[in-house]
Amino acid sequence: MLLLVFAVVALGAVAVVCLPLLRGVRSVADRGYFDRVVYRDQLREVERDLARGVLNPTEAESARLEIQRRLLAVKVGAPSGVAWSARSPYATGVVAILMLAGAAGLYWRFGAPTLPDSPFVAQVMQRTAPAADSQHVDMQQAAARLEQKLLADPSNAEGWALYARTESMLGDWPKAGAAYRHAIALGQKSPDVYAGYGEMLVLAEEGIVSPAAQEAFTSALAGDPKHDVARYYLALADGQAGEVKRAIDKWLALAADVPDDSPLRQAIARGIAEAAKAGGIAAPPLPKGAPPQPGPNDEQMAAAAQLPEGERKELIRGMVTQLAARLQSEPNDVEGWLRLGRSYAVLDETDKSTDAFDHAVKLKPDDINIKLQVFQGMIARWQPDANLPAPAVALLRQVEAKAPDQPEALWYLGIDAAHEGHVSEARRYWTKLVGLLPADGPDVKMVKSALDALPAN
Repeated sequence: MLLLVFAVVALGAVAVVCLPLLRGVRSVADRGYFDRVVYRDQLREVERDLARGVLNPTEAESARLEIQRRLLAVKVGAPSGVAWSARSPYATGVVAILMLAGAAGLYWRFGAPTLPDSPFVAQVMQRTAPAADSQHVDMQQAAARLEQKLLADPSNAEGWALYARTESMLGDWPKAGAAYRHAIALGQKSPDVYAGYGEMLVLAEEGIVSPAAQEAFTSALAGDPKHDVARYYLALADGQAGEVKRAIDKWLALAADVPDDSPLRQAIARGIAEAAKAGGIAAPPLPKGAPPQPGPNDEQMAAAAQLPEGERKELIRGMVTQLAARLQSEPNDVEGWLRLGRSYAVLDETDKSTDAFDHAVKLKPDDINIKLQVFQGMIARWQPDANLPAPAVALLRQVEAKAPDQPEALWYLGIDAAHEGHVSEARRYWTKLVGLLPADGPDVKMVKSALDALPAN
């Protein structure tokens, strides 16, 4: 019975191949047919780009006219055939014999009729199951813990920023974008946070740099004119808007500023090549980049956080030593001092962390966002049931003097007052904060709960 099934299958395969030889070959469509298919698809693509906002109406109309001109210019030729069209019984017989003999020989050599079949569902599961390695699982668990923590403490601005970075590494762009937006609303307005938010918007829109994303990147550049991620995406926005020359110029300037070993240079090269092709010009070569800059960035810090305690501190310590050495020769790098301060905080080297943060504040004494970043670095290891560090409270006083309605400052100054037993002062800060927050937001409930927990005067 099994041999009969094999014979039927083999004859079916031979028939599929040999029947065309017996009845000849039909003519195939001319080249113009395929050209027309391509041009019609391009017309549909123009309509999709217009709907997504990639093209404006004027650009779309111009593209339509050009494609339609090419479509009308395509000549309809006669169908073209292949080299033979007559029947060939002799060739058919030879091919059939060779196929059957070859199949029998291969099965005799490699076949295993006694081997049990593998269930199809199991095969699909093996192909589609994600590679849930330990690091990915650890990151998912960390994200879940952060989410629970933020439900209990929704005004933790640094927590929202960390949660956003974690979700971005897990690939949940919408959730990461929402977390970044929450962090910004709570005062986390560093260039990295703005750039991270903009990048999540771009990824969620499948690569389109929307006006909201452009606004985020522009805010990042306002704090750091050299921010590489913001500069890259703003150049990409120019390219998507048809400003090819401007996009290429921006990318070339960025390539000269980032280190030679930066993976961003590969993305820049691709962007320039695509923009040059779209503009019908030759792609210029990338300029030589800056020398590599030592010191841990946010991504490296996040990766190090997944390591065991001893390995994590050893890795960070090596990068921190290099960063500290570089800052001695480049003392005006505000972002570098902030990075160094956060790194020392992770290493529990409080004095060095405070000194690095002091350097950052002195470089921009009137920048409230810098002070808030420094504050968050100072309380990285702070526990809510303990008093806030005195230098951190002093920094909040400076923020309050410049911006009396800053929500983050009001919240933590209220916490400090409550810990010190100054109930009326804590009530004043938190009552003012309630009036500044959205009435239906979760932050208001948390602040009101804190007010209710204060003892009576």
